[in-house]
Amino acid sequence: MSTSVTDALERGAQVAGELADVAERVRAFTVDVAAPGAGGTGSGVIWRADGLIITNAHVARAERMTVTMHDGRACDAAVVARDDARDLAALTVDAVGLEPAAVRDARTLRPGELVLAVGSPLGIRGAVAAGIVHAPSARGPGGRRWVRADLRLAPGNSGGPLTDALGCVVGINSMIVAGLAMAIPSDVVQRFVDGPMQPSLGIVARPVLVSLAGDPALGLLVLDVRPASVASASGLATGDVLIAAGGHPFDSPNDLMGELDEAGPDGVLPLTLLRGGRRMTLDARLRGGGSRVEAA
Repeated sequence: MSTSVTDALERGAQVAGELADVAERVRAFTVDVAAPGAGGTGSGVIWRADGLIITNAHVARAERMTVTMHDGRACDAAVVARDDARDLAALTVDAVGLEPAAVRDARTLRPGELVLAVGSPLGIRGAVAAGIVHAPSARGPGGRRWVRADLRLAPGNSGGPLTDALGCVVGINSMIVAGLAMAIPSDVVQRFVDGPMQPSLGIVARPVLVSLAGDPALGLLVLDVRPASVASASGLATGDVLIAAGGHPFDSPNDLMGELDEAGPDGVLPLTLLRGGRRMTLDARLRGGGSRVEAA
């Protein structure tokens, strides 16, 4: 066997061993999350050493959950915050010796990067799946930004970590769409943990078709503006038709929610609209609601 082939095999074995070590570190901050007495489980991530666990909102449906650590410890957990729109929930446990995940901003990901998913698919605790980033920042369900990865998820992976090749969390696994894993980006998760809940314009609207330069386009007809809301303070009025937010035209009615999420609490979101046939832009100065996620 040639020296080059031998070197390649040795390097391959070294990489495989390093990847297995990374997977073991990720297992250490991955937990099982289940409602007491429930048969099915999801997964979660130890986000802070003080006992804060992050999972999906669709996993943490009860007010109290059971969290099982990698070492087998079962802990009672209280659900302290939930954001169904983002599919995120925060739980707290009273436990010691917790090692939190290292977190990487998902906005630094590049297509083709190796990623790992750890969870309990089909009840197999600590199972690992590997794949590559398909799109690090793509609009998807809910009009929101998602990390899309070409790897296999199954029931039980929901709420668990998507990590880079070094074991840093870049997303929370949520669903599968067209065969691709969809993860909530880590920066969105951090915003959920650190800041107020997603801001709201305070309007009721319905989708309509409008003509822009002779081409059909999606608009949102404002049916009602709540008093003392962000929309009211911005000058938005009943009868206005929103046609873009943040400079981005709407591809679906949910895109407005995605733009609100991107702008974040206390941000400024430019709204493009039609009023009486005239095109104009208003700046919506946002304000969040709710409070920070605190450990019990």
